[in-house]
Amino acid sequence: MKIQMKTPLVELDGDEMTRILWKMIKERLIEPFVDLKAEYYDLGLVNRDATGDQVTTDAAEAIKRLGVGVKCATITANKQRVEEYNLKQMWKSPNATIRAILDGTVFRAPIICEGITPYIPGWKKPITIARHAYGDVYKAAEAVVSGGKTELLLTDGEGKETRLPVHEFDGGGVLMATYNSDASIESFARACFNYALGVRQDLWFSTKDTILKQYDGRFKDIFDNIYAGEYATRFKAAGITYFYTLIDDAVARAVRSGGGFVWALKNYDGDVLSDMVAAAYGSLSMMTSVLASPGGQFEYEAAHGTVTRHYYRHLKGESTSTNPIATIFAWSGALKKRGELDGNSALAAFAGRLERAVMDTLAAGVMTGDLAGLYNGAATAVTSEEFIRSVAGKL
Repeated sequence: MKIQMKTPLVELDGDEMTRILWKMIKERLIEPFVDLKAEYYDLGLVNRDATGDQVTTDAAEAIKRLGVGVKCATITANKQRVEEYNLKQMWKSPNATIRAILDGTVFRAPIICEGITPYIPGWKKPITIARHAYGDVYKAAEAVVSGGKTELLLTDGEGKETRLPVHEFDGGGVLMATYNSDASIESFARACFNYALGVRQDLWFSTKDTILKQYDGRFKDIFDNIYAGEYATRFKAAGITYFYTLIDDAVARAVRSGGGFVWALKNYDGDVLSDMVAAAYGSLSMMTSVLASPGGQFEYEAAHGTVTRHYYRHLKGESTSTNPIATIFAWSGALKKRGELDGNSALAAFAGRLERAVMDTLAAGVMTGDLAGLYNGAATAVTSEEFIRSVAGKL
């Protein structure tokens, strides 16, 4: 008898090779065991273009309503993709759209596998990257200039103007203006403090407030005030600490550490360092990602992209050894959270068994090619389909 679900989750389909893996995972690892209830939204680039990207907004609103979503990797269009898919326009990143609607913070953590030594051997425990997913350079106004005087114009609610000099160009150059809001920074801070309490790990936060004294200083002050007013006592009771330092110092400390902490970072810093941390632990395909909103909604996905190179090989009829583990863990994370929110212990337990089946498969030396070269032992490199079949056998 299949495990029953009380409330649907939101399923967000995606693009290219990960879309192929998505279907395999559903059909072979989920649906034989779970009577899956899901509201389906096709976020493939073709359908986003056909709907004027309305499908992305609809999917985000569904997550707000139902509380849990699971997302396949999607293409973020660039000029080459516009030509390749004959798009109406260069659509925005669906992840950015969903993050903005949910006002969420992205937490990315590596999947630790026995037998695979990180490139930084001292990292015995996972480092979770908490990325502020609002504003900064991702919403910047930018321009290429040919010369002239540039100023930043501020107009308050009463119409009073303040002009701040930026630079007087003697020839060409570039300029950019970025922003953030107190409300978003406050949501980010609380999400990070709550996550650290949930996993009982120390929380680090790092910016460059010695250079950006107003901008990054505002981030630091908001974190400090919220911690002192709302979380200091709870952190002490949990036996964990909150630690602030400059980002260059934090990077040096992280390399020397044993891992096992949550690292809160601004938008761009989190984008860059999450990939670095993933690669250092072995593979970007072994990195989970969850978007947590202040309203208690969650969206799970793999941290990697759509694996375009393998997709083109797949279209030629060739077999590929694309690693599906992060996508499997996106499904297990969403099912586990759905079970927790609904009080459905059977569903949550199944999610745990699915993750153990993946680890048992790896422990047996069966893995995709990206991991076989890193494995400390006898490993058999298999195709994506063979790996998923092996996991199903363990289940």
